[in-house]
Amino acid sequence: MGKFSRLGNHLYSGEKSIDFVGRKWLWYSISAVIVLLAVLGLSVKGLDMGIEFVGGAEYKVKVEQADQALADELRADIADTGIDAAQQPVVTTSGQDALLVQVKPLTTAENAEIKDTIAATTGTDATEISATEIGPSWGKEIAKRAGTGLVVFLVLVVLFIWAYFREWKMSVGAIVALAHDVVITVGVYALSGFEVTPATVTGLLTILGFSLYDTVVVFDKVRENTHNLRESRTTYAKAANLAVNQTLVRSINTSIVALIPVGAILYVGAVQLGASTLKDLALALFVGMAAGAYSSIFIATPLVVQLKAGETDVIQAEKRDKARQKKLEADRYASVPAFTEDMPIHDEPGATDVPEGDGPVARPAAPTHETAAPETAGRGRIAPQGHGPVRPSSAAGRRQPTRQPRSKRGKK
Repeated sequence: MGKFSRLGNHLYSGEKSIDFVGRKWLWYSISAVIVLLAVLGLSVKGLDMGIEFVGGAEYKVKVEQADQALADELRADIADTGIDAAQQPVVTTSGQDALLVQVKPLTTAENAEIKDTIAATTGTDATEISATEIGPSWGKEIAKRAGTGLVVFLVLVVLFIWAYFREWKMSVGAIVALAHDVVITVGVYALSGFEVTPATVTGLLTILGFSLYDTVVVFDKVRENTHNLRESRTTYAKAANLAVNQTLVRSINTSIVALIPVGAILYVGAVQLGASTLKDLALALFVGMAAGAYSSIFIATPLVVQLKAGETDVIQAEKRDKARQKKLEADRYASVPAFTEDMPIHDEPGATDVPEGDGPVARPAAPTHETAAPETAGRGRIAPQGHGPVRPSSAAGRRQPTRQPRSKRGKK
């Protein structure tokens, strides 16, 4: 962790820097490939909507002891029937003496087969199993309200970012990052074959807030670094890239801390318990949080820099930076750093290795006009060669004249 902390300090101070803004087309290409795979998954496989959205059948059976082991066994037996509508049944306990089984719409023959399977697994009579139809109206109402909530959320996001940062282009960057996260999350659901349930909708709306939170933190640092480009003597792209580097470690730490418990819930829900509601919520959160951390760093900020490239202040800052670079290239000695106490020690150019023992150390002779490089000779860059050793002078102890006011001149 010590190396990671030092890396964070170096990134924050600018000693080390990752070029996020300059390599924006690389990040755009990676995101385009991921989004394309998500869209292909949606178009080819489509979403597996749960019974809350498409309707289905619900069976309730009385048992002596309703526990998770019996629920898992019943879920596996129903899935082994080979009925397409019952490949992902939802089996939950209802109290201590009942089990609930939910499947998608069935035909009359499939309904009878499912009842026989439940009776054989639980040891009850098929006539004692109550079956009811589940309509899709409740799921459609949830989907409708979720869509309304999403539209209201996006409108509020645009207004909030525009009012807080006084910059509509940052609103565009945030909306693009949010759309990026939603498309990837929905595409993962299509490719993985997980059912879309009301828990999925809840998780999808939750990740929007997480992604927006991370993006606003980065944007706030960008605004701080680009507050006055003229005095900071840098460009908008460099200042924004520094902001991403300064918040990089924080974003990584926040994402890891959030993903670890969500990943544990996903493992428990999908592998051990098989609880549909739990795993659907965890998958949406896990994928959305990972995509949100990526988009806030690699998509949102580079896009804002690209949108602001045509502004007058940004263009003038670029011109001033290019002029400074030309000046440094013309006078390469102007970039020599000033001495500080914590500067690293380097060997002098051309100096030989220090010999062992107490003997004298050989130092290279000072360059002369004959030995100096042609491009540096005659430009005041060569120290004059000494004519002999420095000896004590009789004028060393002489009193030096001091400047006195006119009224005291000539007076002793």
